[in-house]
Amino acid sequence: METRILPFSGDAITEAARLVRDGRPVAVPTETVYGLAADATNAEAVARIYEAKGRPPFNPLIVHVSSLDNARLIADLGPLSMELAEQHWPGPLTIVAPLKPESGIAQLVTAGLSTIAIRVPRHRAIRALLDATGRPLAAPSANASGSISPTRATHVMRSLDGRIPLIIDDGSSAGGIESTIVSESRGKLRLLRLGPIEILKADQVENGQIEAPGQLASHYAPSKPLRVAAKRAADDEYLIGFGEVDGDSSLSPSGDLVEAAARLFELLHQADDSPQPRIAVAPVPESGLGLAINDRLRRAAAPRQ
Repeated sequence: METRILPFSGDAITEAARLVRDGRPVAVPTETVYGLAADATNAEAVARIYEAKGRPPFNPLIVHVSSLDNARLIADLGPLSMELAEQHWPGPLTIVAPLKPESGIAQLVTAGLSTIAIRVPRHRAIRALLDATGRPLAAPSANASGSISPTRATHVMRSLDGRIPLIIDDGSSAGGIESTIVSESRGKLRLLRLGPIEILKADQVENGQIEAPGQLASHYAPSKPLRVAAKRAADDEYLIGFGEVDGDSSLSPSGDLVEAAARLFELLHQADDSPQPRIAVAPVPESGLGLAINDRLRRAAAPRQ
């Protein structure tokens, strides 16, 4: 299969929408990372996402819709979830909620769970694709499963060339780190995945069960061994610095966590392409957005499953 890259435009979205309606997945940018989007109501289209990514079938997908009203047609949002949705949608927040039986969502999307992960994205490209197709879009990150998430069209091409027909190029993703994921249970919020939005009143969940995307212990991984919290590099390591720790490159020389999140996957790709056989990353504070950055780094450094 030939994989084409088209710059974002009305014609590019029209072509992407045609492919989606034909049951093909296409790569499209979101405000977090590039996503691999397919019709969430078409089981064969969803299966092609899993096929292209090599994704484990027990790992569910996030469904993107254009509005809160459309989300409520698919998911039964509780009062706390509704409050969060009204505050943060459109944006990088995913809510896991009971799936409505009449939703029409393909069962493969939820990986056999009775809940669905859903969000309303902000980025113009995926919103244009949602409007052009008029369908909910299952859209995990547009990369081979477990590898570094893509923040540029070239990252997608490197990982999925020959596996998908089209990539919409709209520059670098501004956020650079995947959405926060929360669920609501018995009047309380549960934090299933750290991300750009900090949910202060949520209990963090680490029970070993797969309830939402991005919960595999080994995830977001480069092809090389990765060492975290490194203040200096070994002779065979490419060092990604942060703040006062210099390196071959830096997440943020000024110690800005927002800049670090936006550059994280970009620099992991750069390190993976370097001649050094190993990668090290400088310490990042365990506070605010640093919690989400360190979560991704720990999963990237974990032994492959």
